[in-house]
Parts: sequence; structure tokens; C-alpha cells
Amino acid sequence: MSDVTVIGLGAMGAALTQSLLMAGHRVTVWNRSAERAKPLVERGAVQASDVQQAVAASPVIVVCVLDYEASHSILEEAGGLLAGKVLVQLSTGSPLDARDGERWAKAHGADYLDGALLATPSQIGRPDTPIFLSGAESAYRKAEPVLKAMGGGLMYRGAEPGAAAAWDIAALSCMFGAMFGFFHGVRVCEAEGLSVETFGDMMGRISPVIGEMIRSQGKAIAAEDYGNPESSMEICAGSGTLFLRQAHEAGIGSEFPTFADGLFRRAMAAGLGEEKLAAMIKVLRSRGATE
Repeated sequence: MSDVTVIGLGAMGAALTQSLLMAGHRVTVWNRSAERAKPLVERGAVQASDVQQAVAASPVIVVCVLDYEASHSILEEAGGLLAGKVLVQLSTGSPLDARDGERWAKAHGADYLDGALLATPSQIGRPDTPIFLSGAESAYRKAEPVLKAMGGGLMYRGAEPGAAAAWDIAALSCMFGAMFGFFHGVRVCEAEGLSVETFGDMMGRISPVIGEMIRSQGKAIAAEDYGNPESSMEICAGSGTLFLRQAHEAGIGSEFPTFADGLFRRAMAAGLGEEKLAAMIKVLRSRGATE
């Protein structure tokens, strides 16, 4: 018996396996393309000949493939061997996928844990690597020693199986929203002959301040407290207009400024000019209610 089985040896699955081996765990691996296992076998992993052997080899089964559909198609071949084991699903999916995954796992007698890796393969195994997890607490406790080897920033989000996927999508929305803004900022720098590398370094340095702003907006929304702004929606909306004007003047793409300016205009039309920027959530809520 090994401590853990990893099914799926793409870039992320291979990184997870490598971190487990470095932490001293006994690891069994399986992948549809068997040749992907060779570098990991050379480092001490045991290669299963088929998925049934892979599932039988360990009490904790970690699956990291393209999506839940691919995962189920693989595991169906070994469903009868999952009883009494912990199934940790790290494939990409939605909260609904996770809830369906838990039902499938329970039907096969497995304890289920859904997870989302908020990291690239090169960031796996670090003390601060964030991993969202949700599902049965019993599954989390059983798998925790293995999971800690994959990333020290474990965040268990409760028994509702879809919670990890929801937290992941929310976090990625924030991250990619910031990255799209950064990329537009790069175009501004290029148009004005400024150093893109310096711009990236500067944004990295001031990121704690930006994080403080985000935290403040979250607290305001949670409390439904939009009054007495330090910087009102009307003042912030001026930035959206400026983004758009500069893009036109410089002849650069205006996709991001158009998006931002459009939201600001909707907020102003809704009479939110004297409220905090956090009041933008009212615009987004009304949009969701009408679509």
C-alpha cells in the first residue's frame, strides 16, 4: 500500500506528485499516457498498470485531470474499488460539478473532498500555496497530511461540496479582473514610452495597499454600508471617463476602458454618485436579476 494515488499526470498532476515524493510520501501514479509517469517513477513513484490497480493501492485517491467528465469516465472503471477510500477531486469544475461529484462518490462508498488549486504547477508544494477544499470534514481530516505536502495554504471551506469551486471562481474573477486591468496599463505604458517591467515591479510593491482597498470594499458590502465615502462613486467614475479618453487619444485598444466606463455610467444613472465604490454591487445585482 502507498499513502496516496495520483490519477492524471499533466503539468499539475506531475507537480502534485513531485511535491508528495519530496515530502516523503509513498505515491502510486496512473495516467492514460503511461510514458508521462516515467520521470516520476525515476524519483520513487510506483506506476500502476491500470486504474483499478491505482485505486486499490492507496486509501487516498487524488484526481487531477481536465474536468469532471474526464474524471468520471476514468473512475467508472474502478468504481467498485472506491468503497472506504477518500476521493480528492482536483479537476476543474463548477460548484454544481462538485455536488454531482459528491453524489457519485457516495454512491460508490467513498468519502469525498472537492478542491481547487489557486496556483500554477511551479507554485505547488510551497508553504503558502493556497488550496480551497470542501466536502465531508472526515474526508478532509483523513487527507490532510497528504494535502499539506501539496500546499501549506490549505483552506477548508466546510461540508458543502461546491464551496471550494465557488471560492475558486470568486478568487479567479478578482485575479483576472486585476490582470486585464494590468494588461491595459501595459498598453498605456507602451504608448507613452514607459518601462513595462518597472510598471510590473511597482504594481507588485503596492499590492498590499490594493489588497487593503479590496478588504475595505468587502466589509462595506457585507454591512450594506455605502455612505460617507472617502472617494465617492462620482469621483471614481471620472477615472473611467479618463481611461476611455486616453485610449482614444493614444490609439490603443479600449476594451477595458469601455467595460469600466460602462459600469460607472450605469452606477451614476442609478443615483449612486454619492456612495462608496462598493455600491457598484447594486448595479451587478440588478443586472443579475434582469438577465
